[in-house]
Amino acid sequence: MKREELEKRTKKFHIDIIGFCTDFPRTHAGFEIAKQLIRSAGSVGANYRASGRAKSIADFINKIQIIIEEADESKYWLEVILESKLKSTEEAKILIKEANELTAIFAASNKTAKANRNNV
Repeated sequence: MKREELEKRTKKFHIDIIGFCTDFPRTHAGFEIAKQLIRSAGSVGANYRASGRAKSIADFINKIQIIIEEADESKYWLEVILESKLKSTEEAKILIKEANELTAIFAASNKTAKANRNNV
């Protein structure tokens, strides 16, 4: 997948999460979980964009590892939403699938970057 396509995909993930969170219950739990989910999803795209400006291979690998953590955290919050029945929708399942796919993409990228670093 080209860098530009992945930038669009990570941004879309964040935008989709924002839309998903707009009609959460107006409770402490609703606000807190929405805030955490929006932050973690936003971090995926922001850190991917920042990885394009990495100062070194080590910096690039660090940013990719942050992306993996944030995509997995997004998945966690989506699972909590479903299991707590805060919002029960198919949309959450689609977003979990996307979080899984993004985690897998960046895990593979991380593995490749580490292998390339060791071959230099």
